Amino acid sequence: MDRRAIADGLIGGAVAAVFSGLPSTLWALITSADWLEAARAAGNLLLPATASPSALLIAGAIAHVAISLFWGIVLGLALPGRRTVLWGAVAGALIAALDLGVIGRFFPLIAWLDFWPQLADHIAFGTVAALVISRRRALRQR
Repeated sequence: MDRRAIADGLIGGAVAAVFSGLPSTLWALITSADWLEAARAAGNLLLPATASPSALLIAGAIAHVAISLFWGIVLGLALPGRRTVLWGAVAGALIAALDLGVIGRFFPLIAWLDFWPQLADHIAFGTVAALVISRRRALRQR
C-alpha cells in the first residue's frame, strides 16, 4: 500500500470529520430540530439506543472519528488524480448509501434520521476529504 495515500486519507478524513456535519447541523438550526440528534445516532453504532443521551453522544464522537478516518483512508487510496473533488462528492453519496441505506437500517437511531441532511453531510465529507487529498497530492508534485 502507498503510505502517502494513507497519510493523505487520514488527514483528509480528519479534516472532513470536523466539517462534514455542517449541512445537517445548519438544517437542524434552521428547522429548530435537535442539532445533536445525528451525533447521538452515531453512538447507536457502539451502544444500544436506550443508553443515556450523554453516553450516546460520547460514543457517537468516537464512532464518527473512527469511521471518518477509515473512509478517509479508503478515499486516499481510491480517488483518481483527475477530477478528484468531483469523485470525492460521488464517493460521499455512495458512502451514504452504504452507511444509511444498508448499515443504518440495523440501528434505530440512525434509521430515524432525516435522510436528506445526512446525505448532504456525506457528500460534504467526500468533498472536503477529496479537497485535502487533492491539495496534498499537488503539493508533493511541486
